[in-house]
This record gives sequence, C-alpha cells and structure tokens, in this order.
Amino acid sequence: MEINEKVHKIMTILEEKKAEDIVALDVETLTTVADRFIICSGLSTPHVRALADDLDDRMAELGEPSIRKEGYETAKWILMDFSDVVVHIFAEETRKFYSLEWLWSDAKNLKPDKGEDE
Repeated sequence: MEINEKVHKIMTILEEKKAEDIVALDVETLTTVADRFIICSGLSTPHVRALADDLDDRMAELGEPSIRKEGYETAKWILMDFSDVVVHIFAEETRKFYSLEWLWSDAKNLKPDKGEDE
C-alpha cells in the first residue's frame, strides 16, 4: 500500500472509532524511524485500547498488520508500528505531557482527508 493511502486508511479508521484530535506529520526528513507519525487521543483507557484493537484488526485485514505494538497494558500511550507509519494513541493527559506535536514541530502537518501536504 502506498504511504499516503496508508495514512488515509489509518486516519479514517481512527475517525470512525471517535479518536480525538487526529494529526498526521511528515517526519521523513527528520528521522529514520518512520516517514509519517499519526497522533491521536482516546477519551478513556478502554477507548485507547479499543482504538488500537480496531486499527490493528482492520489494517491486518487490508494486508498491513502492525509489526510492533507497545504500551497496550497501561494504555496511557500505545505506539503502533506500521513500518513507514508510526501511530501514537494517547490518553489525553499523557498526550499533553509529552507534547509530540511540539517536539516534532519542524514536521509538515498533513491534511486529515488525504494525507497530503497543506
């Protein structure tokens, strides 16, 4: 799957599960970890886990399973690695504390509807 299509699918899945404040960042020129970061918040511990579970299941159905998932037990910050796209699903207070959008403020913010540059 092409990267912009993958970003769009992931963001759509998260939106359908009512993730809050979804942001996609192009970090390709800033790190070798991934080309895109997607950051979102859940409203509660069960919601954060449900977002991760649904995303994992639906992306696997599309032939794009996550290759690694961290933080599921505490569900304060679940990190899901889809190779070129890393998804960060936060509890609201944890997202504010780590402020990834500020940390990666040099990254291009991508439009939520197509995964393209603004």
